[in-house]
Amino acid sequence: MAKKKTIEINKETIVNFYTDYVLTNGKRPYSIYEFAKNNSIEEVEFYKYFASFEALEEQFFSDMLHYTLELLSNTPEYENYDASQKLSCFYFTFFEVATANRSFIMHLLKNEKMPFKNLMKLKSLRKDFLSYVKTVLETPYKIENQRITNIQNRVVHEGAWLQFMSILKYWMEDTSASFEKTDVFIEKSVKASFDMVYNVPIESILDFGKFIWKEKFGNFNTNK
Repeated sequence: MAKKKTIEINKETIVNFYTDYVLTNGKRPYSIYEFAKNNSIEEVEFYKYFASFEALEEQFFSDMLHYTLELLSNTPEYENYDASQKLSCFYFTFFEVATANRSFIMHLLKNEKMPFKNLMKLKSLRKDFLSYVKTVLETPYKIENQRITNIQNRVVHEGAWLQFMSILKYWMEDTSASFEKTDVFIEKSVKASFDMVYNVPIESILDFGKFIWKEKFGNFNTNK
């Protein structure tokens, strides 16, 4: 008689169990006790890694970011990129990872009736993202005043977070094959933001504006 194969219970296993349950049933398990019982694990095994389902969901987004950074660290070319290239590479890689988990992410971020609850799920992700961009983005103007420098840094870093959120929203609404339009959005958004903050040109900002206008209002055009 063949021995029954035992599954190693770790953080990844529990997340996989949870993801499968949510996507199969369209909702969270009723309780952690029920969740543990249905997956033949002890309830304490869940608490080794997460205090609640909410904590698991919040950590899921943060783990995606750390996995993205791990992939980038294993890319030799990445360290030689300039700031705009690094940020673009981060976005492209993060949303490749997100696409592999799209059904679960869409459920987590579209299931709540109150947008504030969605933002709470991204709290750890936001903290980790801001830590990352601090290593990539420099102060646009060198001023010998620490208070002004700190304000500049905050504006640049918070601006990057708003950019990230705009890309996330666009990706969630993107219906193009392989989410090709999200890639274009990332490319134009990063170029326009760097030009606006560091170079103050007009061409790329207008180009990004034209792309957004075409995406939002192009379908209303009719040939007469």
